[in-house]
Amino acid sequence: MVTLRPFVNRQALEQLANIFPELDLASVESCLAFLATTIDVYAALDVHFARYGLSMGKFTLLMQLFVVDEKGLTPSECAERAGVTRATITGLLDGLERDGLVKRQPYPDDRRMLSVQLTDKGRQLLSQMLPDHFCRTTGLMANLTDKEKKTLIELLAKLKSGTPAMLEP
Repeated sequence: MVTLRPFVNRQALEQLANIFPELDLASVESCLAFLATTIDVYAALDVHFARYGLSMGKFTLLMQLFVVDEKGLTPSECAERAGVTRATITGLLDGLERDGLVKRQPYPDDRRMLSVQLTDKGRQLLSQMLPDHFCRTTGLMANLTDKEKKTLIELLAKLKSGTPAMLEP
């Protein structure tokens, strides 16, 4: 997926608003600022995870497995928790298994199902990585006060609640 940085200056937006009365300048500017920031954060995360030979998807899956008991998770549980398809999880698991970070085996209570667990190598990678990851996450958010962080979470929840406007036919 190619993501282009939104670049429209205020003057261009004002011209568009003259043509399209539906254009709410504050809404479009806010959305573009959010998108530009999102692109920058994703790019930074891609660089960070690549240091450890991971992608965001692989890291997300490893973290799911890191915090559950030794029984692990089924692939469908992983997909549901990550909000992606089972096919996406299968691709991630294939790569993680190839790298020796996870293992798939018959589920303890039902041999027709699979259980996914971290290997010792996967647990060791996360144990090495997480202190750096948490320090970098703190650095990412360092310019916000605790109150601003709480406000950001609240604002993002409000923004998320507006996503049906883009999804509805």
